[in-house]
Amino acid sequence: MTDIHPFLAAHPDCILVDITGTQGSTPRETGTFMLVSETTLWGTIGGGQFEFMAIANARNMLAGTGGMAEMDIPLGPDIGQCCGGRTQLRFRRVTQTVAEEIEVRLTSEIERLPEVYLFGAGHVGRALATALAPLPLSVTVIETRQEELANLPAETKTRLTPMPEALVKDIPAGGVVVILTHDHALDFLIAREALERTNLAYAGMIGSATKRATFASWLSREGGGERGWLERLTLPIGGTAVRDKRPEVIAVMTAAEILTALGAYRMRSSS
Repeated sequence: MTDIHPFLAAHPDCILVDITGTQGSTPRETGTFMLVSETTLWGTIGGGQFEFMAIANARNMLAGTGGMAEMDIPLGPDIGQCCGGRTQLRFRRVTQTVAEEIEVRLTSEIERLPEVYLFGAGHVGRALATALAPLPLSVTVIETRQEELANLPAETKTRLTPMPEALVKDIPAGGVVVILTHDHALDFLIAREALERTNLAYAGMIGSATKRATFASWLSREGGGERGWLERLTLPIGGTAVRDKRPEVIAVMTAAEILTALGAYRMRSSS
């Protein structure tokens, strides 16, 4: 998730644009906001002509040449959009009080982010951490090797431990486990701990059809095969439709799997 603090430090004179209400089909939901300075933006309220109108209004406020404190915009053909709904916007210059409000809102949002745990920071682990960094997720990389925790995105949290499998039991419900260590035996130990959990949104392991068969045999010997555990494991991660083994490609495909699984988990939890 992109840090807002560098933007505010570089552009202290800016406008907070808030979506305060929506009706019908709209590109973003109530509570979404963006910041507009004279030259650049942080965030988006949905793009298109609708956002261009909001940016122009905010910059008029900054320039002292007018601008409205509120706008109610129908998202129809008159502005070249076909959503069909309406969006209400509020515009406020960022003062110390408004900046503190933004901080509280972002802190609350961060605390609610789904938690993703990447076990292993090899080539694919680093690529996946990079792919996930701008997304609304809290990402932690867990390693047994200190040197592998370098060169990760600044937003990524890290854990160094000799027994990564022991951390799985403490992952919050709805969390994500992706297993990408340098050691198949360690992969299997972590996977077994993850599959004992029935409340994870996603559990995946890097590998192949051969590794899946090997793990299935190992799991059966360990007493997990008869319980249908293997059906809860995505192995290989990233699917098989795109036959490209470059770390960055696997990472993008796995990121899509994770987001899909998190969406399905939210649907199950709310029903």
